[in-house]
Amino acid sequence: MELYKLTAHELLEKIKKKETTSEQIVSDLTKRIKGVDVKVQAYVRASGSTLLAPDSKPNGIPVSIKDNICTDGYNTECCSKILQGFNPPYNATVISKIISSGNSFLGIKCNMDEFAFGSSTENSCFGPTHNPWDLNCVPGGSSGGSAAAVAADEAIWALGSDTGGSIRQPASFCGVVGLKPTYGRVSRFGLIAFASSLDQIGPLTKDVEDAALLMNTISGYDPQDSTSINTPVPDYTKALINDVKGIKVGIPKEYFVEGLDPEVKKIIEEAINKLKTLGAQFKEVSLPHSEYAVPVYYIIATAEASSNLARFDGVQYGLRAKAEGLVDMYKKTRSLGFGDEAKRRILLGTFALSHGYYDAYYLRALKVRTLIKQDFDHIFKDFDCIITPTAPTSAFKIGEKVDDPLKMYLSDIYTISVNLAGIPAISVPCGFTKEGLPVGLQILSKHLNEEMLFRLAYTYEQNTEWHKMKPKL
Repeated sequence: MELYKLTAHELLEKIKKKETTSEQIVSDLTKRIKGVDVKVQAYVRASGSTLLAPDSKPNGIPVSIKDNICTDGYNTECCSKILQGFNPPYNATVISKIISSGNSFLGIKCNMDEFAFGSSTENSCFGPTHNPWDLNCVPGGSSGGSAAAVAADEAIWALGSDTGGSIRQPASFCGVVGLKPTYGRVSRFGLIAFASSLDQIGPLTKDVEDAALLMNTISGYDPQDSTSINTPVPDYTKALINDVKGIKVGIPKEYFVEGLDPEVKKIIEEAINKLKTLGAQFKEVSLPHSEYAVPVYYIIATAEASSNLARFDGVQYGLRAKAEGLVDMYKKTRSLGFGDEAKRRILLGTFALSHGYYDAYYLRALKVRTLIKQDFDHIFKDFDCIITPTAPTSAFKIGEKVDDPLKMYLSDIYTISVNLAGIPAISVPCGFTKEGLPVGLQILSKHLNEEMLFRLAYTYEQNTEWHKMKPKL
């Protein structure tokens, strides 16, 4: 039996029945990675070497990790030249939780856009990741490596990070499940920051049950993270109920306008109709400030990125360029170490925070962010959740948008409002285009209501076959 094809919950059941072992799963997965990653390039160092954490129990399932989550003893480089060779002296909290739960993690990291700056996983110093459904297409980003690894059966499940859609959008492009938790539900300690008020670690999995299981493991209060929410974590698997009768769902009219691919729109409408037949109640709603989400996001996110990346100057971490003086060393290191997209975002953010422009751009963006959050708060007084497309299109060709940053930024138009508001959202597979590319359905709910997401997503999944489809590699 090819163990790598199974879900985590299926493998856990086999381990429980003594039909397989953790070591056998890792061995099978290693062979799969060696066999197909030359095509997909989901991992940045796919030598086939793996790690079963030394203190993990023999019943664990290996988790693949995005290259911006710190792992003690294994390089964490954010797919950037400026961090080449950085070996963290500690584990991120999510890694510690994975190990203490009895699971393990692979000693090779998943590819990503440099410092999570991108929507296609083309901005990596290791080169692009390819979509398993069409190797000429992008897998989405910035967690494209994690999503592609799960879709290609090179991972049982994986962790990504989501700043503006970087879990959900690649989940949509690769036909897997991707969850962005409530801001603060999962610790950010050990996640190398892009935008601290937006970043959130979350799971990418083969089905909804696996997402619930992994959320049970990584969620919870962490005193090392000042933004961590100190509230009990429910057992998310108890929310896996195949019943949506009476659940009130809002459909935002602003998300079904010009710019949404007609084929994607048709697939999303079919998914909505399916949920209607299962008993969910739908009504059109309005998110009047959603038109400002993209400019607000790219002011706030780049401003925070500019601040967070100031520490990478050649003094403490990674690359250090040879130079005659300290200032010259700073300049050469950052010029050589950062890619084009990282430089672009640092410059945008520094400009937005500069004297004379702070009030006009950054402060105003913060005020509009509050209005966007209030739009969601207003809807969730009367509705249990909101349904939208995850992305306006299916996966696009590698290189298609690389020379048009604005066109690339619009790939996240349906996901970034969630991060600005700090609410949870999940993407589940809901169909395929005529070209055979996956499309994702996005479900949103109020703060700390991941259980509603799991219930709706699980019901849809149990009554469709999309999550069982596999790419031919």
